[in-house]
Amino acid sequence: MTASAPPSVDPPPQRTALHDVHVAAGARMVDFAGWAMPLSYGSDLAEHRAVRTAAGLFDLSHMGLVTVAGPQAPEALDHALAGRLSALEPRRSKYTMLLAPDGGVLDDLIVTRLPEDGSDAGARFAVVANAGNRVAVAVALRERLAGFDARVVDTGERTAIVAVQGPATLAVLEALPGLEIDDGAPPVAALRYYRTTSARFAGVAVLLARTGYTGEDGFELFLDDAAAPALWSALLDAGVPHGLAPCGLAARDTLRLEAGMPLHGHELSPELLPAQAGLGRVVDESKPDFVGRGAMPAPGAPVLVGLASEGRRAGRSGYPVLHEGREVGVVTSGALSPALGHPIAMALVEPALAEPGTALEISLRGTALPATVVPLPFLRKARR
Repeated sequence: MTASAPPSVDPPPQRTALHDVHVAAGARMVDFAGWAMPLSYGSDLAEHRAVRTAAGLFDLSHMGLVTVAGPQAPEALDHALAGRLSALEPRRSKYTMLLAPDGGVLDDLIVTRLPEDGSDAGARFAVVANAGNRVAVAVALRERLAGFDARVVDTGERTAIVAVQGPATLAVLEALPGLEIDDGAPPVAALRYYRTTSARFAGVAVLLARTGYTGEDGFELFLDDAAAPALWSALLDAGVPHGLAPCGLAARDTLRLEAGMPLHGHELSPELLPAQAGLGRVVDESKPDFVGRGAMPAPGAPVLVGLASEGRRAGRSGYPVLHEGREVGVVTSGALSPALGHPIAMALVEPALAEPGTALEISLRGTALPATVVPLPFLRKARR
């Protein structure tokens, strides 16, 4: 008699360096992309509003961090990614994509060119990938950089990423004790959007980037895992006079949705080209050669639109979009907007129905909810 194979067991989710901090604070923890992450610390709505009106503190340590360095690193990344990274100046960041050969989006990334450190290592870049794609991005970069004098190092599992987002963010950072900007590096207040500086917190190196995923002003701080709990605690203390609140994934999702920011696996995927998501500008076709160059959406391929509805019921990912009773698309993300007070959604629909003002419907379990195509983003906030 042959013994049956034991049932497969999914591995437990990985924990960030701040896991115990979140649990002690009463966070509701969930498995997200293989990581145990805080969904919220109490009220999703209160956390969302804190970011829009004051400041919010997020643990982003589940995101992947890959470094690329070497004398030919700029040219190598030009070949590997959709953007022209060789034109990026030190201390600047760029939104770009890792494309499949057929042009589909394997992941969207933020790449920062770091200052050269005076060694013979050559140019250095930090590549931030989405949580579930870190290993795949590192593997793809190694394959695409073969033949270039450049190396790829996956540093994601030992690097913590903490984000402070909202109009009071700068005041919080300026009140943070123990944060010292490196000699010759720009002060935090001088940074513009997608610029970086370097500092030390309690003697530990920190990269500060004026970037974020909420539509608000904000910063993301990268540092060694071991120092993350002390930084988190110090930020919470410094933020008390400014209304800073710890925030989880639920608030982050409604914030990025209001800002019209795509999420890989929803608005972006290997089956979709950047142009379908309104991001064709990210692909620099003037480069002579890169993976995914020349790919064009098929005629009639769906395109991304914003949808606004009335009432309180919101379309969710996967809900069909209808026009005169015919299915013409699908919702990619949706929620009741805390800032706008009505349901919003992003959806992929037939291009002939993408004009703002077009009347569509979202099928909510058999009930047709009227929706109108509106421009993205739903909410636009000023940045430095």
